[in-house]
Amino acid sequence: MDLTFCAPCHFGLEGLLADEMRRLGLNNVRAENGRVRFDGTEAELAKASISLRCAERILVEVGSFEATTFDRLFEGVKVLPFEKFIPKNAAFPVKGYSINSKLFSVSDCQSIIKKAVVTRLSQEYGLSWFPEDGEKVQIQFSIMNDIATIYLDTSGEGLHKRGYRPAHVAAPLSETLAAAMVILSRYRGRDDFCDPFCGSGTLAVEAALMAKNRAPGLHRSFAAEDWSCIDRKVWRLAREEALAREFKGDYRIFASDIDPNAVEIAKKNAELAGVRDVICFEVADATKFSRKTDRGVIVTNPPYGERIMEKREAEELYAAFGKAYSASENWSLYLLSSHTEFERTFGRNADKKRKLYNGMIKCDLYMYLK
Repeated sequence: MDLTFCAPCHFGLEGLLADEMRRLGLNNVRAENGRVRFDGTEAELAKASISLRCAERILVEVGSFEATTFDRLFEGVKVLPFEKFIPKNAAFPVKGYSINSKLFSVSDCQSIIKKAVVTRLSQEYGLSWFPEDGEKVQIQFSIMNDIATIYLDTSGEGLHKRGYRPAHVAAPLSETLAAAMVILSRYRGRDDFCDPFCGSGTLAVEAALMAKNRAPGLHRSFAAEDWSCIDRKVWRLAREEALAREFKGDYRIFASDIDPNAVEIAKKNAELAGVRDVICFEVADATKFSRKTDRGVIVTNPPYGERIMEKREAEELYAAFGKAYSASENWSLYLLSSHTEFERTFGRNADKKRKLYNGMIKCDLYMYLK
C-alpha cells in the first residue's frame, strides 16, 4: 500500500529529521514547519518508527482539503478511504486541533469528523452500529488556515518514549531533543563524550545509542503493530534489519551530576536502555570539570533558572562552569539554555548558536568549538 506519512518534530529539528530520513533511504522527504513528510509502504513505516531519533510520532496522512464550514468538513472526511485501515470492530477515537481557521471549535470538529467516518464505514460495511471493541486506530486532525488534514496515528505513545526512562529528575530533557543535541555535536563514538549535568542521564544514553548505532525504538511497541491491515512481518523484518546495523566497540562516555540521587536514576535508565556498559557515571561538581584528553565533546543541559533554580543561582553556576571549561583542553561544548544572559555570565560568546525548543521553553544551543 503506497502511503504518505507525516512525522511531527520539535521546531528547529526539521532539517535534522529530514537528514535522518534520507540516510534511511525514505522516499520524497520534504521538511515543513514542525514536521517532515515522506512517502512509502508499511515497510518504510516500520523502519521509520523503529529507527528515527528526532521524530515525535509517525502519522499516516489519509487526506487533506479546504474546510471553511462544518458541511465541507463532513463531506471532505466522508470521501476518504478509512475502510483501508479501520476494520468493522475497531475503536476509532478522534482528536486534533484548529489554528487560524473559521472552524475553531475543536469539540465540534471532533463530532463532525467522527460522524463522517461512521457514515463512510456504514456505507462500506453495511452496518448501522460499530461496537468499537477491537484494535484501536486513533484518528487525528489538523485544521490550519482553513485546510483540514486527516491522519491516523501509528505510534501510540510518542516516539520520544524509548522505554528506558520510567524514572527521571525534575525538568527532564526529552529523548528526541537530547538525540538532536548529540547529532548536532557530531559525536559518533570516536571521541570522548561528557555530560557534567547529567540529571536522569538522557544525553549520555542517547549518545551511547548513537555510538552503537542502535535504533531507539528497537525495544518498544507501536500502535500500528496491532492494526490488522498491516502484516506483522514488516515489523519483525525492520527490527532484524536494525539489529544488523548495530556497531560494537569501545566507547568513552562520561556522565556526572552533583546530586547522588540523579546519578542513581541515570544508572538505572542506562541499564534499561542496554548501554550501562559504555557509560561511566560519577557524582561530581560540574564547576570543577577537568578532563585532559586528546579529543572530546561536552553536550549538556544545565539548570536554566526557571524551574529548578533561581535565576541568580543559575548565573553563578554558569560563571563557575565557564571558568572550568576555559581551562579544559581540546573539548568542544554544546550547551542548551533558555537564559537570555547566558553568554555574558559564562564569560564567552558562542562560536555558533541554534534556536531549539525544550517543550514550550525557547532555548539556544550554544556551541563552543575546539
